[in-house]
Amino acid sequence: MVAGGVYTAVAFVQRSEVLITERCTAAGGGSAELATDQAANAGLITAVAVRRGLPARAASIALATAMQESKIRNIGHGDQAGPDSRGLFQQRPSQGWGTAEQVMDPYHASNAFYDALVKVPDYQTLEITDAAQRVQRSAYPDAYAQHEVMARSFASSLTGQTAAGLDCRLRDADAAGDPATVQERLTSDFGAVPAATEGGTLVLEAEGDRAWAMAQWAVANAKALSITEVQAEGRSWTRQDRNGWQASEVPAGQVRVTVAGAPAQ
Repeated sequence: MVAGGVYTAVAFVQRSEVLITERCTAAGGGSAELATDQAANAGLITAVAVRRGLPARAASIALATAMQESKIRNIGHGDQAGPDSRGLFQQRPSQGWGTAEQVMDPYHASNAFYDALVKVPDYQTLEITDAAQRVQRSAYPDAYAQHEVMARSFASSLTGQTAAGLDCRLRDADAAGDPATVQERLTSDFGAVPAATEGGTLVLEAEGDRAWAMAQWAVANAKALSITEVQAEGRSWTRQDRNGWQASEVPAGQVRVTVAGAPAQ
């Protein structure tokens, strides 16, 4: 009977895992939801803005644009923008955005978008849809407006302006993570960050908005990078608990990102 009870409990847990709808939500200027792959791309787009020292408004404009153009997915085919349009922003090599390979590189594509955005006079005071249209010159100039709440919510959290604003509900990790891989990805997006490794935990030196930007970037990338816990500024996000950000005794000036160990055989 005991063995049968254990089997039943394990089967229940397994079914419960399958039933979980994986998603990420963000608060800050509203509330919105993205799929996990979209959230990871939003994290990269926003990290590039942080790295460049741009305001959260720039990230909001970029996210609204990417949602309209590609659903924030790095798609390798064109749409109404043109047969050669590609990537997160559906940029066209024929229009000077870079080579076909470059516009499919999310980091290049994000920088190219911001390069154009910062040339728009007073873009920070424009409506998001107006600023986006001046960069994209879309045939549907008003379409970006429908994504403003999502864009503000994720930009506010991912730039660190809204602390503990981003939460991802995920199933248990099915593969081991690697702190070195997390550091490589984070450095690619944010630039060099002082860091050390303690076992399965990457320890980053950061505080304030920057700490929250990196912490919530880690949550947005938790599925792909097998991240199980993120700690920052007295709060922690734990993948298995699925209770959002909770109080934690993480030391000041640190962001701690812990990855999953090898799954049990």
